[in-house]
Amino acid sequence: MKQSVKIAWLYPDLMSTYGDRGNVVVLQKRAVWRGIAASVVPVTLETNVKMLLGCDVIFMGGAQDRQQKLAGEDFLKHKGPAVKKMVEAGVPALFVCAAYQFVGHYYKPYQGEKIPGAGIFDLYTEHPGDQAKRLIGNVVARVQHPEELAGTTIVGFENHGGQTHLGAKMKPLAKIIKGNGNNGVDGWEGAVYNNAIGSYFHGPLLPKNPAIADWLLEKAIGHLAPLDDSLELAANNAVR
Repeated sequence: MKQSVKIAWLYPDLMSTYGDRGNVVVLQKRAVWRGIAASVVPVTLETNVKMLLGCDVIFMGGAQDRQQKLAGEDFLKHKGPAVKKMVEAGVPALFVCAAYQFVGHYYKPYQGEKIPGAGIFDLYTEHPGDQAKRLIGNVVARVQHPEELAGTTIVGFENHGGQTHLGAKMKPLAKIIKGNGNNGVDGWEGAVYNNAIGSYFHGPLLPKNPAIADWLLEKAIGHLAPLDDSLELAANNAVR
């Protein structure tokens, strides 16, 4: 097992809505609590891609429209190709909401042309129109993939207008019990590819769902000793 881990936090100054920074805090703390040195590497618009390539775990969160545009342009041109290389090599990653959309093939707004994505995940997102129902509220779902977590109940908060559809290469993260998930129609929430997870769950995702945090860490550093997750699981149960 590795004795240290570097967590890449993409665009911390632009993409951290609904407490998404909590995902980074949880990854770092759950490593440190086990005696593993954990550092967070902020990856901004100005950061050299080489800093990103040296990391063991990747996280990227959600954003408002203006910030999303700034980050999206940089991600497509500079950071995205590096992230794609890392995900293909098995580096664990978590992409939430806008980031989840970024890593797909494209995003189609209800007005205007398609906005290309990084093509890391085999999926696409389309906005059905300004009169369509926004997908918002607390969500409960049961994990389908990765197989090690199958059957685990996860909870979170969603708020998105875009509707995401998975391609043949993608496995759904979870089956919706309550809420909307990817598109409000097919019953799926999130996606899994290699050791990377995409999800619409804010809240943030990892504090209430420690099993996912530990899965990501184990893919980066190896087997982990168990922790007392009674508080985290109580928070999970309170949302169900």
